[in-house]
Amino acid sequence: MEIIIVASPAEVGRVAAAKVATVVAQNPSAVIGLATGSSPQGIYVDLRRRVQAGEITFAHARGFALDEYVGIPLEHPESYASVIARDVVAPLGFEPTRVSVPDGRAVDLESAAKDYDAAIRAAGGIDVQILGIGANGHIGFNEPTSSFASRTRIKTLAPLTRQDNARFFDSIEQVPMHCMTQGLGTILEARQVVLVAHGSAKAQAVAAAIEGPLSSFVPGSALQLHEHATVVLDEEAAADLQLADYYRYTYANKPAWQVEH
Repeated sequence: MEIIIVASPAEVGRVAAAKVATVVAQNPSAVIGLATGSSPQGIYVDLRRRVQAGEITFAHARGFALDEYVGIPLEHPESYASVIARDVVAPLGFEPTRVSVPDGRAVDLESAAKDYDAAIRAAGGIDVQILGIGANGHIGFNEPTSSFASRTRIKTLAPLTRQDNARFFDSIEQVPMHCMTQGLGTILEARQVVLVAHGSAKAQAVAAAIEGPLSSFVPGSALQLHEHATVVLDEEAAADLQLADYYRYTYANKPAWQVEH
């Protein structure tokens, strides 16, 4: 796991976007795992800058959203189908038909979840998965005690997760109780993973995921098992890391050929 600590949330987005941009530049038909929420927004802002500058194009890329609420109307502004269309597909120039979101409105949710995993496999798998992390350590909507082998499935959102997401709704009562999410096992099959976090509210979860024991109680710790995981943090999110100085040292002394721009 590579840990990168930078000065600001904007820098988190720029550094993480460089990782994604490198994958797309090397393979314009790359498959991108797309996260929502506030943490990844800086990535999409910087990727849009790169698209507008002509550095990369997502016209031939594919996208798979990480999760979706269950039962929320498709047209609701906070459905992840709407969020992905608004914040990712249009700004980055994805072909809309090449971006998939879990079907949280399906009559048969279990079958829809299995079909989503199958669609990812049929596309050749995720080349780079973008992730944030919740204050309770969840990635995607894999709440504490999720199995490391879990696949795309229905989950009940933890009270803390609903409380954190209430800022996107008029009240916590409007936040759906259930979701469909890629499982930890699904996420770990991505060829690369880039997780971003900023702000002091994420510091405890970040430290537990990176330096704590491998535990289903901290779903983010599953990334310790990943061959090519990168975590990009601002100083506040890195505040509880015991080896923060070592991570800064190793990043500052990376060979030039390993540094994305």
